[in-house]
Amino acid sequence: MGKNMDKNDVVLKVEHLVKRYPIKKGVFGKSKQYVHALEDVSFELHRGETFAIVGESGCGKSTTGKCVLRLTEPTEGKVLLDGEDFTALSGQDLTRARQKMKLIFQDPYSSLNPRMTVADIIAEPIDIAGTYKTRAERDARVEEVMQAVGLDLSYKYRYPHEFSGGQRQRIGIARAIVLVPEIVVCDEPVSALDVSVQAKVINLLEKLQDELGLSYVFISHDLSVVKHISDTVMVMYLGHQMELASKEELFENPLHPYTQALLDVIPRIADERIQGKKILQGDVPSPTNPPTGCAFSTRCPKCMQVCRERAPEAIEVTPGHTCTCHLFDKNLSEAERRLALDPAIEAAQQA
Repeated sequence: MGKNMDKNDVVLKVEHLVKRYPIKKGVFGKSKQYVHALEDVSFELHRGETFAIVGESGCGKSTTGKCVLRLTEPTEGKVLLDGEDFTALSGQDLTRARQKMKLIFQDPYSSLNPRMTVADIIAEPIDIAGTYKTRAERDARVEEVMQAVGLDLSYKYRYPHEFSGGQRQRIGIARAIVLVPEIVVCDEPVSALDVSVQAKVINLLEKLQDELGLSYVFISHDLSVVKHISDTVMVMYLGHQMELASKEELFENPLHPYTQALLDVIPRIADERIQGKKILQGDVPSPTNPPTGCAFSTRCPKCMQVCRERAPEAIEVTPGHTCTCHLFDKNLSEAERRLALDPAIEAAQQA
């Protein structure tokens, strides 16, 4: 957790974010179907905080990051950066605002230009922004950032193919922080690295956060990494926000059946038992044809009839802990709470 985290200082606010990709069919290319990548995602990022987004592959984690950065335009919703509507900006205003947000890519092998030297890769953002007056100032800033991320200055004129995955990711991190942004979106930044290298990169990110006051949107499918680095966690499934809480609250008291299932399958040392674990059955539905009602209804072990008929709303169960699940809807009648398809589950609850 960043030393400078201020719960009252919201640097980024995402409101009801929706992203649907049209699927063009027919002779004239008319859109008859859509890929429902994001549906009504909202959250806040506080200054100095690490906000983690977790979930299975295809749940909308990376799409959320791309929409926040406007690498892809959201279909609906707003992204507020320091209170300013980032989604409404254009031209020079957009260019200026983009200097406040940077991205660390997942793959350190494909995210660096193989024809550019390390110095030019790191300097590219300041070249575009024109933030230096002389070549000497530019080179000094590059060397300063290289030292900050643990890269030897003798690497300045080498090319990406000469480095290991961990070193390449350090180059990517240096490029992301060279302009000292307010927010860094980390899209699976350690998933392509060896476990021993992952720890070093995570420690580097935490060190830079404390030194520079950075705020992170940390996208990952690895709950062990998220538990180490995050302050707040949002769990996503099929483009929907399932649960949002502080790290401590989410790992100690998961409320959503999907979150419980994710946490239950984390590998634990000296725990080889699988009996009683909530192993999810079935596959994730297609985002082109999502289920009616709750997105998780087709795989949920606690599914009720109402879950198949009506989408649940996000409910603040305890202060700061939000869960999108009918189980916590106090307005449901007893008839609506009846389980639909699994008599065994219903009998177990009645017992």
